[in-house]
Parts: sequence; C-alpha cells; structure tokens
Amino acid sequence: MTRWRPLPAAWRREALRTNLWLVPTVEVVCAAVLFAGTYAVDRAAYAGSLGLPSWLYSGTADSVRQILTAVAAAEITVVGVVFSITIVALTLAATQFGPRMLRNFTRDRVTQLTLGTFVASFSYAVITLVSIAPGRHGEFVPHLSVTVALVFVVMDLGVLIVFIDHISKLIQLPQVIASIAGDLANAIDAEIPAQSVRGLRTGPSVSEMATRMDDRGGVIRARRSGYLQFIRIETLMGVASRNNAVVRVHLRPGHFVAADQPLATVWPPEAAPRVARELDSAHATGPHRTLTQDLSFAIDQLVEIAIRALSPAVNDTFTALTCVDWLGDSLSKICARWNPVTVHRDRDGRVRVITVAVSDERLIERAFEKIRQAGRGMPAVMIRQLDAIASIMNHAATDRQRGALRAQATMILNSATAVPEERDRRDIQRAYDAIDAQRSPMADPL
Repeated sequence: MTRWRPLPAAWRREALRTNLWLVPTVEVVCAAVLFAGTYAVDRAAYAGSLGLPSWLYSGTADSVRQILTAVAAAEITVVGVVFSITIVALTLAATQFGPRMLRNFTRDRVTQLTLGTFVASFSYAVITLVSIAPGRHGEFVPHLSVTVALVFVVMDLGVLIVFIDHISKLIQLPQVIASIAGDLANAIDAEIPAQSVRGLRTGPSVSEMATRMDDRGGVIRARRSGYLQFIRIETLMGVASRNNAVVRVHLRPGHFVAADQPLATVWPPEAAPRVARELDSAHATGPHRTLTQDLSFAIDQLVEIAIRALSPAVNDTFTALTCVDWLGDSLSKICARWNPVTVHRDRDGRVRVITVAVSDERLIERAFEKIRQAGRGMPAVMIRQLDAIASIMNHAATDRQRGALRAQATMILNSATAVPEERDRRDIQRAYDAIDAQRSPMADPL
C-alpha cells in the first residue's frame, strides 16, 4: 500500500498563484479591515472617549481632503506604472524565452505583492477620504486613519524600489533558467512517493486485470478537450472501492485529451457509468500544462529556452550551455530517485487504480534530443551535453538508465561528423570516451 502526497492541493495552490488578482484582492480586504479599526478609534476620539497621541496628523478637514486626494491620485498613477512595467516584462519573456514562460512571470510573488500594496493603499486613501463628514462637534476628521495613509505612502516608496530591483533581475536569463530549474526540483520532490510500504496482494494480478479490460472493459470518454493537469489518486481509489471496480487511466498529466477520447477503462464494465459520474472530481483538464504531476513540462521549458538560444536569429550559445547544466543537475536527481507508483491497491491488497507515468528514459530523451538536433555542428554544446551525461551516469541507479544515457551520448558523437575542424572532433571524442569508460556502479535492482 502506498501513501500519496496531496497533489491536488498543490494543483489548487498553483492555480491560485498563477494570476494577478488574488493577492491584490486579499490586500484590499485587509486594508478595509484595517480602516474599520482605525475608523472606530477615530470615532471614539471624536466623541471624547479617548485621546490620540499628539504626533498624529491633526490638520483641518480641507487640508486632509487635499492630502488624501493627492495620495490617491499618486497611488493609482504608480499602479499604472507598475502594471506597464509588468506588461513589458511579460512581452520580453514571450519574445525571448517563449510564450510558455509567461506563467513563471505571472506567478511571481513580488510583482503580485507590489500591485496589491499600491491598490490597497489607494483603496484605503479613498475610503478615508469618504469618511470625512460633518458632525455634532464640527467636521469629523479621522486623524489616525490619515496618519496610517501617510505611512502607507512611505511604505509604498520602499516597495516600488524593491519591485524595480526585483524586475531587473527577474528578466535576466540566468535567473529565469535557475527559477525554472528550482520549479523542476520541487516537482521532482513532489513526484517521489512519500513512503512505499509493501502490503497485501490479493485478487487478480495486474496483467490479468489488464487482459480483462482489453477484452471487454467499460470505456469512459473525456467530456472536454484540454491538457490533463492532475489526477487525484485518493478520489479514484475511493470511487473504485465503493463500486468494487478497477480503473485504468490511459493518459498521464501533461497529455492532451480530445473530447470523446477514451480516458479510462473500468472493470467490471457495468460499473463504468457509476465511475464516470464521479470521475470529474478526480481529474482536471485545462488549456495549458502545469508542473503539478507533469515533470516533463519543466524539462520542456528549459529545452525550449536552449533551442531558442541556438537558433540563427538569437545565436546565444552560453544560454544553451546554462540550460544543459541545469538539465544535467535535474536528471541526476531523477535518475537517483525515480520510481513512480503506477499500481495502487486498497487496504485489502486488491488492485484498484492503474495509472501511467513518464519513464526516466523518456525524460532523458526529452532533455537531450532537441538540443542535440539544434546544436548539431556546435562543438561547445555537444561537449557540454556529453559532460552532463557523464555527471548523470554517476547517479544512474539502473542499467536501463545507463543504457538510455549511452544512447544519447552515441547520437551526439555521431553528430560530430558535421563539425569541420579535426581538433574539435577530437575534443568531442574525448568527452565521449569519459562516458564510455564508466562502469555500472551498482547492480541493476530490477
């Protein structure tokens, strides 16, 4: 029996994080709550119930109106400036890094907090301005609230400086690549099962159940088109157990699902209609891929940056080399720890859910093939890829992984025929020989 991490919760967090409205909305609500507190204190001071410190702003109603009007106008102007800077950064990201990188910029916390801080300050100033009104003891002036609004102005100045410094670093290629590599490392940690425990194994075997499903299993078809973004194993297990059924999912997160395409097969077939009604709560599809349960997406992002850098229009070899370095680091972690669970059993040891997982060989292919093809005839890229393979080989846990790595190294060596200079070809051969000389550090556990 296997314990799974709460990946759907991670998917929801990712969906909430990748937008520019959630954080500003929360900050505006917090500003409204803060104003309710300061307004209550100002009202008590106006009624004579308590006294306010002498250092609070104590101007007249007209002067307060002028100050708050100027503050509100300045705040909304800076919001426009921050938004414009953000749009420029997004445009640059789409042009230089590829459109799939936009989500990495949209989910940036500093950008969201900066927009939220200025919008919240503007909202607080406007609410304070509206609260000035005639009263029994003369015009009511919320002195504490006005002082807080002025404090917000000073705080916003610091936030703006931090934002400008942050955005100037955020659009630098090494920072972008390192950020994607960090997301990939987090995705690797999330994909590794928290703990695998050998439990009971009862009922039909996996192969026997697969044969039954192929012969006359009930097919569940997708209701809508889109990328499969996550599969909630816990929910599927519950659905299968309640219906005394076995569910085999044909696709993994990251695959595109066309409407009416077979999504899962159920045994016994008569349980398929009941499972289909509950399957919507166990998976999600959308217009784009996400990192949740889709490890290959982060690899594809690094590869996309690399092949763009190697294109004749950009011709930025060093960026490609940086991507290869980070890909090598990530694949070292994958090869050392990759052991996805695809057969999920209930407490009694019966097979309930069968899923599909991307293989480590396929991840190796995705990381090297397109860059190898784009960097054909470029010795620096070919040597760096071979060096990365040599480093990954030290972490490879199975002969299958080592075979996939050697296959990539051989293809890179074969591409050396396109290199015109003999000395460059010899350098490539030496890098390949370092891989070929390595021996299996451990017996294949499989």
